[in-house]
Amino acid sequence: MVRLVPEQPLRHPSRRALGLALVALAATALVPLWQRDSQRSARVPAPLPNARPAPLPPAQAVWSTPLSKQCEVNDRALVARVKAKQESYATNLKRVRIDPSNYAQRDAHDAFGNPLATTPTLVVLHETVFGLQSALNTFIKHNPRDEDQVSYHLLIGENGEAVEALHPRFRAYGAGYSAFDGEWAVLNPELPGSINNFALHLSLETPLDGENNAESHSGYSSAQYDSLAVVLADWMKRYHIPKERITTHRHVDLGAERADPRSFNWQALQQRLAALGVLC
Repeated sequence: MVRLVPEQPLRHPSRRALGLALVALAATALVPLWQRDSQRSARVPAPLPNARPAPLPPAQAVWSTPLSKQCEVNDRALVARVKAKQESYATNLKRVRIDPSNYAQRDAHDAFGNPLATTPTLVVLHETVFGLQSALNTFIKHNPRDEDQVSYHLLIGENGEAVEALHPRFRAYGAGYSAFDGEWAVLNPELPGSINNFALHLSLETPLDGENNAESHSGYSSAQYDSLAVVLADWMKRYHIPKERITTHRHVDLGAERADPRSFNWQALQQRLAALGVLC
């Protein structure tokens, strides 16, 4: 069974504390909700004493986004459907609590003392290969060995159900040896770098005919693309992530071992993101 995170009990503050809280709330009320996470972590720290240059990632193919500018969608039913899902997203989002061995804080410095931004700037798309519950079972299990530690921030089931496994402020272990557009973060001087410190990882549940190593499968459901667009629109606005920085595990993987998400329909995502107004 998936362990849902229980709601925290309400605390009743003193009148003075409540007054101070209202003052703070009034100050932040001028800032849109989707901007507050990014503003809290946008500051980049100064280099540490004796900082030295970090190694650069090896050369890789240049990412060219399949997404393009689009301001109108003629399919009114699709527009209405994804906008309705967007309105109910926060209410319907499920959350699970995963084991701390499978994630970490986003580091403010690399292994060589250089400052790192802790705001996510990249989205990496994955697939589960096996069922959604199988992935969650791995995440909630304590994994003491580094090679067994894995997580995504969010998963989307075949029926469109969105499950948040990790808040975006944390670093998920979604990609190992990886880079994007000449960027990676080396957090251990004895290991190669990774994009995890600045990435958000989102995984789609694989259909039954894809639970194998084949190059393709029957693809993802319409409900999955609806939910995917809603999640991406939220992240794009909240963290100011442009469409050019939505990529795949296949692309960022420097070991040439990953192929996910297989059979991905970029046009289906294009239409839904356009319907939500984030490609205009």
